[in-house]
Amino acid sequence: MAHRVTAPHDDHVRRLVVLAAKQLGLDSRGLDLLHRHATAVYLLPVEGVVARVQFGDVAAVGRAVTLTRWLADHAVPVTEPAPGAGPVVVDSAAVSFWVHYPQPSPARVPPAALGRILRDLHGLLAPPVDLPVYRPLASLLDTVTTTEVLDPADRGWLLDTGAALLAAYDALDFPLGRGFVHGDAYPGNLLYDALRGRWLLSDWEEAAIGPRELDLANTYQGVRMGRTAADLDEFAAAYGYDLRDWSGLDTLRGLRDLHSIGAFLLRAAAGDRFAHDEVTHRLDVLRRGDPTTPWHTR
Repeated sequence: MAHRVTAPHDDHVRRLVVLAAKQLGLDSRGLDLLHRHATAVYLLPVEGVVARVQFGDVAAVGRAVTLTRWLADHAVPVTEPAPGAGPVVVDSAAVSFWVHYPQPSPARVPPAALGRILRDLHGLLAPPVDLPVYRPLASLLDTVTTTEVLDPADRGWLLDTGAALLAAYDALDFPLGRGFVHGDAYPGNLLYDALRGRWLLSDWEEAAIGPRELDLANTYQGVRMGRTAADLDEFAAAYGYDLRDWSGLDTLRGLRDLHSIGAFLLRAAAGDRFAHDEVTHRLDVLRRGDPTTPWHTR
């Protein structure tokens, strides 16, 4: 795999948070990076809120804020935007501010918690937000086409494999029907709300209209992160449907496997050596057709 190192842009992203906070009158002193993957998340300790920095589809950030406020009003346990702090667009990035939920460490996320949330979510009527139709692999294929991280052989393999999976996806029948989906639902996107003693579903920028099976398949793909058969039984019982009984699961797991490479490609292009190594590892696993070998990281 080819690799071109570019300067890391943590300082740039931090500056965007400071500028956005200033526009809203928020105190950014002590700004602390909590998480960096597809989205950068910073804690503003003086305010007790977190900032999420999203590049690309900034409109999705505004939808996520509106959507989570509506979901909270409908008693769905979701992470909530900070009161009175709408998203701020700074230098082609959208910075949104959210309630901070300090997390216990280590915390085991029970798959049943996600199953119950998705069961309730999928039972709702369409939200009052104009959601896009879900397009599998759209962002990944854009990244694969434009990145300088991949060599031609890896680029070609990803594009060909993606096309084959999309053709299989288009031929599927979805017994759970189509409707409002989270788009990136898996246990790793749950946060614990210690004040109320409950789990909350976060990261709503990929919310869309699509087959409900999409929200379930990611948990089954989680065998690559150590999820056990007992975990999957627990998840299926909580949701009320076991995706292992459906013939389309392998296709959705394959799509998720490819999708998971996208954020690591972006990080690798910014000079992150660990992300570069993880892309190499995942490509090796996938090109060998191995459905269960663990990823090194989420």
